[in-house]
Amino acid sequence: MQTTLRFRAYLSDAVASEAWRQIDILRQIRNHAVRDYYNADYNNQPSEFDQNNKLTDWTDQWPTFAEPSRHAAQQAISQIHTDLEGLEEQRNNGYDVGRLHWQGCGEFRSVSYNQACRWNVDHNAGGDRFVRFRLEKIGWFNIRANRPLPDADEISEAILKKQNTGEWYLSLVVDREETPDKPALSEIEPQDCVGVDLGITSYIHTSDNLTVGTLDLAAEYERVRREQRNLARKEHGSHNWDRQRKQVAKVTRKIKRKVKDFQHKLTTWLVQEYDLVAVEDLDVKPMLESSQNAKNKQDAAWSRFVELLAYKADLHGTHVVKVDPAGTTKECASCGVATDKPLWVREHSCPACGHTQDRDLNAAKNILTRGLKQVGAGRSEVTPMQTALPTSAPQREAVDAKRVDELGSLGAWPRGSSQTRCGRASSGSSCHTVRPMSQAWVPDRIDPGRQCSVGWVDMFPEGIECIERLVTRCTYAMMQRDVLTDACCRTELRVAVRTTVFHISTLLVDE
Repeated sequence: MQTTLRFRAYLSDAVASEAWRQIDILRQIRNHAVRDYYNADYNNQPSEFDQNNKLTDWTDQWPTFAEPSRHAAQQAISQIHTDLEGLEEQRNNGYDVGRLHWQGCGEFRSVSYNQACRWNVDHNAGGDRFVRFRLEKIGWFNIRANRPLPDADEISEAILKKQNTGEWYLSLVVDREETPDKPALSEIEPQDCVGVDLGITSYIHTSDNLTVGTLDLAAEYERVRREQRNLARKEHGSHNWDRQRKQVAKVTRKIKRKVKDFQHKLTTWLVQEYDLVAVEDLDVKPMLESSQNAKNKQDAAWSRFVELLAYKADLHGTHVVKVDPAGTTKECASCGVATDKPLWVREHSCPACGHTQDRDLNAAKNILTRGLKQVGAGRSEVTPMQTALPTSAPQREAVDAKRVDELGSLGAWPRGSSQTRCGRASSGSSCHTVRPMSQAWVPDRIDPGRQCSVGWVDMFPEGIECIERLVTRCTYAMMQRDVLTDACCRTELRVAVRTTVFHISTLLVDE
């Protein structure tokens, strides 16, 4: 399989100016090729081969087109037809797609080569931390060797790109031969399979009852808003405006890197810990078009999480199964009966079999069951109650997203352990203890006669038990937070009150 290695490139002023000039000429070639494609008759539109042949006539008519590498110009034309094939595939799948658009100055930011004779690598001239790299008609420049750099003949493709922040990066596509084989489905044990439910309150909730919280990006987004307000005060196109634009791009890049780093650590842990991972195949676009939590859903970047999970699975020899998410929250993981419930009800209670557990845990178990049925991993198509898949809820383990970011992986939280988990213990870092519900502090038992004089309290003791259980869960969830804010308190209490009212109203209706 092919992997991409990304390196920071340091170009001199002369080389950077020449590289950016050639990229802008490639942008003009790309725009001319797009115009030539759409101006042709619909039944006689030019192919990639036809436009590569026309490139000679274009360079005769516009001598500027001959200044970049001829191979780089052919790569720009090839990218056009790759994009056209992607649009046609989406159109065949029922999506309403448009056409390729003309790109303005600064929108086309990269140059690509895929022939080994177009570049060269010098491992001896850059010092200990750098390696010298040369691209055809651009020149030599340094790249930071933060990992072993392959030889020139081992590289399949080289892409030089200028980011919005003004930094240059070199991406090298190489073939990775030594990848572990995926285990046979018939040999996978039940404890080596996991279902993953994606969410907002908890980023992931596994079928082993492990929850990982979401990243707190409030401070980063506040800085983005502040920098964007400063950008709005600048005169568009001025030097100060361009400098502030780069500042906005830097703070936005920080958020992207933080989220992507978090996803890399989660996906790496999942594929190293399990042999089969079942995950929801979410269609995020319709979810973003609704007015409910659209920003939080976009910040979660679920589609990229699933893509990274599939990519890491190929590297580590793990099966990843995408299942249909429809009904995973409604169906009971014990008997399969579907029960409608609003979003703010966070506990699943089956009216058919009486099975009760966390809403997300129930969904994760249903995802795992569907994934096993889909691949046929040694299980017949029966309900979870009749299979080897356990339906009882294991002890819940909650991991804060900040801990994942600090420790670099979930490897510090081994499966099936509720002991104190800490990272870098030898360096004196603080430990984080995840206490089970039975050991968490709970308030004194509520006295129904003292707390409420309404007669329905004695008639419906289940309502009081429900209130006590929800208060306990709410208090425990608050105690596990490293930073407890008033907003968090209000959110937790509001959810608890709504859930309590729903359960009490259900009891009244049943009576």
